Amino acid sequence: MSEDRPFWRDPRVVVARRDIRSLSREKTIVLALLIQLFVAGFSSFLVVGLTSLYDPGSVAAGEVEMAVTGDAREELEAAAAEQDGTSVTTFENEAAAQRAFDQRRVDAILRGQYVPSTRGPGEQIQVTAVVPEGSIRSTLIVVEVRRVLSALERQERLERTPYLDQPPVPLPFTVSASQYFGFTYTILIPLLLFLPPFISGSVAVDTVTEEIERGTMELLRVAPVSLLDIIDGKALGMVLLAPAQVLLWLGLLSTNGIAVSNPAAILLFITAVTVVVVTLGVVLGISLQNRRPAQLLFSVLTLVLFGGAVLLPEHPATTVAKLAVDSPTLLTYGHVGGAVVVAIAGYAAARLYIGRVAAEAL
Repeated sequence: MSEDRPFWRDPRVVVARRDIRSLSREKTIVLALLIQLFVAGFSSFLVVGLTSLYDPGSVAAGEVEMAVTGDAREELEAAAAEQDGTSVTTFENEAAAQRAFDQRRVDAILRGQYVPSTRGPGEQIQVTAVVPEGSIRSTLIVVEVRRVLSALERQERLERTPYLDQPPVPLPFTVSASQYFGFTYTILIPLLLFLPPFISGSVAVDTVTEEIERGTMELLRVAPVSLLDIIDGKALGMVLLAPAQVLLWLGLLSTNGIAVSNPAAILLFITAVTVVVVTLGVVLGISLQNRRPAQLLFSVLTLVLFGGAVLLPEHPATTVAKLAVDSPTLLTYGHVGGAVVVAIAGYAAARLYIGRVAAEAL
């Protein structure tokens, strides 16, 4: 290999460019990229709809009319009065409340009865809720019912405190926050940023095994390059693909008004994760030399690794979320540095293994 050869003529770079160009013919990969592009490009619109699935209570259900009845109807009425979007109609008997529910004049029924306490002398309130079934609005009504019951519980705790031998644990203060913040930074952003590494790893498995199965690996070796150079080039192409996607996603999120802090640290972390996943992919491809078992084992191992990450002091998704909201800790930066070390060590070990593989046996 000539020492004065420009870097873009390096065999590894040539192989990387060749593999990246070939992705345009992979319909599945192109479709996956387009879906991610759509989600990132229209994130400000999609986040509203997706949040309604993640947290139905974040979406207004309109005015929810509740019928309250029973001995504790006054307490239920007071609890419901604290909730916006909830109105109450009091019924003297359960039959009248049930008729109103059947005629759809009310959305739900709350029956509150005083019953003997199961934990000592005195009475407690037992509430039975009746809600419609089989519709999206039913889910939203259930959310409103839960809010009323939570308010009732808080109200009863405060009223009964003087009668307790020991003061109860203080309740946390209710704070107002955007319903979309948690979903955006703990679900949407990690999902967008971790998909590219796994796609790159899967494609790495395909590129290696397909070369072997089609016999084109031997054609590549006709050129004055080693097997290690070929694998380096394939890994390089897939590793570069993920950070490029991440940069695009971050730009589109920013365009949609979703600020992402520490982009450099996030990019470094995702690149390190990509190196680990791609390394796993190329090693499995070289070892198994067959696409189906290699892809199956790759899928299982990546799921095990990502699931097993819950045993770490901080999950990778949490690391990304903390960096994105600009609240990283020393542990967060430690995870970024640790991922870089694991990526370098892992790929170095993979190169040692591949260097011992007899190219003629592929």
